[in-house]
Amino acid sequence: MFSIYYKSQNNIIQSADMKILQKLDCKDIIWIDLNDPTGDEKREVEIFLETEIQSRAQAEEIESTSRYFETENAIFANTNFLISQPESFIYDTVSFTLCKDILITLHNSDLRTLTETGRKLQRNQQLVPSGFHLMIAILEQRIDLDADMIEGVAKEIAYMSKQTSLGEKVDEEQLLYINQMQENTMLIRENIIDKQRVLSSILRSNKFPHDLYQKLNFMIKDINSLINHTDFSFERLEYLQNTLLGLINIEQNKIIKIFTVATVIFAPPTLIASIYGMNFKSIPELDWILGYPFAIGLMITVSLIILWYFRKKKWL
Repeated sequence: MFSIYYKSQNNIIQSADMKILQKLDCKDIIWIDLNDPTGDEKREVEIFLETEIQSRAQAEEIESTSRYFETENAIFANTNFLISQPESFIYDTVSFTLCKDILITLHNSDLRTLTETGRKLQRNQQLVPSGFHLMIAILEQRIDLDADMIEGVAKEIAYMSKQTSLGEKVDEEQLLYINQMQENTMLIRENIIDKQRVLSSILRSNKFPHDLYQKLNFMIKDINSLINHTDFSFERLEYLQNTLLGLINIEQNKIIKIFTVATVIFAPPTLIASIYGMNFKSIPELDWILGYPFAIGLMITVSLIILWYFRKKKWL
């Protein structure tokens, strides 16, 4: 998918026509968005800007020098954008290229951040007068969305904690869900730190307009607070996980305790039944007409005594 945002009579127009590049001047274009482009579309943009756009493999490299670097004529930055799934997150690497005051974004998925930024750009051109401002606006929008994701995770943790406090039944599914939440929290944290690295590199650059540096400092502060928030959420998940494991152990101990008590209670009656089941003629009660009721009563009495003793000791 190919989208060009260009100026026309104080308005921002979006076009998906590749041929329009032949009719426009560089100063008229502010943004070229390449969403899973074909090889021809990518080459057309490279020819128009007289620069090379990074490949997918280059954009996904994790080295600091690959996440942000500058050349004589262009600036390149790469960062991951999280995409929310029903139970987890996946990410798409977005490659930013700034050349001739034009921003080129390269990605392989439909991203809400870029869509919303495009709408804002068309509503008010003054918000992003250049490609540099547009890039920062996209990152700012992305940070806000990451904050929303963290809030969503925090609400899920609070809900699970409340259910645990109410004495809901603890099972394996809850532990697996907590594990998934931990993975999601770590993905969000890694994603935010990735933005921090890019913004820190931009702050060290002298090619960006000076009016952006104050906003960049505020964005760095927001990122630091989000990192602290993710750390706190992860600690809460660990605490909740330990609590659930403790409750599971208590439930298992109760079950073992019941079986142990039952074994102890029925051990003496079993011994009595075994003795009277020997059928030796020397047993006095063997020919006694009340021998059977006596043996049954003795077994019941011994069981009740043991049960009373356990309750007195508060073992039950």
